[in-house]
Amino acid sequence: MPIAAINSDAYKLVLVLHILAVIVGLGTVFLNAIYGMQAKARRGPDGLAIAQANLKVTEIAQYVIYAIPVFGIALVFMSKTDGIEIYKFDQTWVWLSLVLYIGALGLSHGILLPSVKRLQVLMAELVAAGPPAGGPPPQAAEMEQLGKRIAPVGAILNILVIVIVGLMVFKPGY
Repeated sequence: MPIAAINSDAYKLVLVLHILAVIVGLGTVFLNAIYGMQAKARRGPDGLAIAQANLKVTEIAQYVIYAIPVFGIALVFMSKTDGIEIYKFDQTWVWLSLVLYIGALGLSHGILLPSVKRLQVLMAELVAAGPPAGGPPPQAAEMEQLGKRIAPVGAILNILVIVIVGLMVFKPGY
C-alpha cells in the first residue's frame, strides 16, 4: 500500500495527529470564558492567579493550534486511492476551513490575546496597589472596556471552531 494512500497507516497516523491537535489545542481554549468569569468572580490575587494560569495554558495550546492546518494540509496531499485524489483544495470544506482558520488566528492575535494580556497587567496593578481607598480604582474603566472586547471575540472564535468542525464532518463541496 503506498504511503500516500487514504487507507495507509501513514495517512491514519497523520489523521490521529490532526484530531489530537484539534482536541488539545482548541479544546484547551474553548472554555477560556469560564476561566475569565472565575477570575472576575474572585478578583484580587486569586483572580489574577486564575487569569495567569489560563493565559499560560493558552500560550502553550497556541503552538498545538498551529499544527492543525499542517496536519490537515498533509492529509489533503495524502488522500489518494488508486492514484486518484480524494480530497482537493478546491473543495468547499477544505478551502473554507482554511480561510476561517486564518480569520480566527487574526482575531485571536489581533484582538483577543493583546486584550487579555493588557487585562492581566491591569489586574496585577490592582493586586499590587491593594484595596482602593474610596471609589473605583483607576484601572476599572479600562478593565471593563477590555472585558467588553474579549467576550464577543471569544464567542466568535468558539463559533468558528464549531463551524470548522462541522465543515470537516459534513464536507460540503466534496
